[in-house]
Amino acid sequence: MEILKVAASSMPQKVANALAAIVKEQGEAELQAVGASAVNQAVKAIAIARGKVAPNGIDLYVIPAFADIVIEGEKKTAIKFIVKSR
Repeated sequence: MEILKVAASSMPQKVANALAAIVKEQGEAELQAVGASAVNQAVKAIAIARGKVAPNGIDLYVIPAFADIVIEGEKKTAIKFIVKSR
């Protein structure tokens, strides 16, 4: 499954374009975000992507979860959003 890492500085429109393309091609993708601002950008991107794929008859749903990741040698907890189509 393709993993998109979302930062606080990520532009939701660009993340949404990438997410929509991956979901159309593969049927699912994962977004990972660390911190409240990054999670906010990820949620915006999911909402935008859902609007982009809806005219093609694709409905997105999201499964939120936690993921332990390592950033610069430091262990952190990320929120991951598994995005699937139906």
